[in-house]
Amino acid sequence: MRPGNVWIYRETDADENVLSVKVTVTDRTKRILGIEATVVHEKVIVDGELAEDAIEWYAQDTRGNLWFLGEDAKAFKNGEVVSTRGSWKAGVDGAQPGIILPAEPQVGMAYRKEYAAGEAEDEAEVLGVDAQIDVAAGSFEGVLLTKDFSALNPGVVENTFYARGLGPVLVVGVSGEKFRKELSSIKRA
Repeated sequence: MRPGNVWIYRETDADENVLSVKVTVTDRTKRILGIEATVVHEKVIVDGELAEDAIEWYAQDTRGNLWFLGEDAKAFKNGEVVSTRGSWKAGVDGAQPGIILPAEPQVGMAYRKEYAAGEAEDEAEVLGVDAQIDVAAGSFEGVLLTKDFSALNPGVVENTFYARGLGPVLVVGVSGEKFRKELSSIKRA
């Protein structure tokens, strides 16, 4: 989460459409629930056009857990905002922060990644802590594997692979929405 770090992902959906996802850690912070959160900017490009633009807020506690404190998300069509679905901020309308990455994951551990009733209810379960994965950005060992799901999208399950010190390197839709989002490059600040 060092300011200036940039992750580039290539995502392919079930129809073979290709999306480019750019995630940038900014040098900005935002105070949420008294916590100084790091501001992360994520953009999704489809056919050269901006499809999604999100500002996300993260913080790490002294034990090493990485917390998700919310996001301001916008979906675009023809250059116009068509939706802000999924936007939420901890402390507003009962929304609560969630853990994106636990400091000491163990197989079977389940946790909430985000919570805003009816808007953002993602959860995860640790499936493995020693996976090996090869993606365009490299080969990684000791990878954390989670099953991600939400009560808001029953039947939709994703598997996310996290490389230590790097974050998500691969996300695969395993049921419901089929897709593959793979880290293609990273620029470290």
